[in-house]
Amino acid sequence: MRPFSFETVSSTSSAVQAGTRGGGDSSLHSPVHFLAGGTTLIDLMKLDVMRPEHVVDINALAGTEAGRIEAGDRGLRLGALVRMADAAEHAEINRNFPMIAQSLKLAASQQVRNMASLGGNVLQRTRCPYFRDVSYEQCNKRNPGSGCAALDGFNRSHAILGTSDQCIASYPGDFAQALIAMDATVDIAGARGTRNMPFASLHRRPSDAPDIESTLRPGEILTSFFVPAAGWKRRSLFLKVRDRESYEFALASAAVALDLNNGRVRDVRIALGGVATVPWRATPAEAALKGKILDDASKRAAADAAFVEAQTYEHNTFKVELGKQTLMRALEQAAAMEI
Repeated sequence: MRPFSFETVSSTSSAVQAGTRGGGDSSLHSPVHFLAGGTTLIDLMKLDVMRPEHVVDINALAGTEAGRIEAGDRGLRLGALVRMADAAEHAEINRNFPMIAQSLKLAASQQVRNMASLGGNVLQRTRCPYFRDVSYEQCNKRNPGSGCAALDGFNRSHAILGTSDQCIASYPGDFAQALIAMDATVDIAGARGTRNMPFASLHRRPSDAPDIESTLRPGEILTSFFVPAAGWKRRSLFLKVRDRESYEFALASAAVALDLNNGRVRDVRIALGGVATVPWRATPAEAALKGKILDDASKRAAADAAFVEAQTYEHNTFKVELGKQTLMRALEQAAAMEI
């Protein structure tokens, strides 16, 4: 781990001020990084992947809105500094937003969930081995312009949706899929004041600049997420398929919420994980289901629509059918829920 300076802040304004010091930006190479749970940042600093000159501890902001869970008639507000474990066990979330609770419970280990914050979770870096191992020079996320070793390397865990010729690293998180499926918004604080935007606009596909992973401006921090209320969100679930049942990242996952009327789909929300470079909303699959009776044929049609743009590589071709089967199984399980 390289030398760095360390600062603790006690207010959002001081966090933003510290975050803009030294011309910081939202890329991996910003000289300033925020510390919450540290379950990603510290690991990557030890691996010499992330090399911040200044680390800003924002945990004192847990005493503000950023550390609270508020559930009401309008919906659910989750502070960005809420710990994953606290949100996963929250009674209101489990009752009315089961997809969110499940996405958190299936992530990492209990010890990591006790430490990790919701805001840090959605901004976590990829688990691509070529990104995490600095002995590989070719990684456009870590070393812009160097190439992507995964394209011709071992790419079993890599993305098949939202890729580019610059990067095929998959997004590793689970919670983000639940947020994007439920039309969440995110509140952000920065030097220009506060702003709110759809959560779906937070992450950037790799395109020609894989090292810039979000739309955050220099010094900005996430303060909270808001999930609007809707009765049909109780018929929701998160299904995760992985190589082992504990402490493993998804090969394919599906976040599904259904509004059914006598077996017919009035509305549906679908997000996919493990198969895309960013949290992935499967709008073609939703369109294929709306107004249809939910049966084997419509589920297959939705699954086919979800992966029509898939681009596979040497070792991850299996993810197309695995992703389809995961989505169909999630739809079947959601339809069978008693609410």
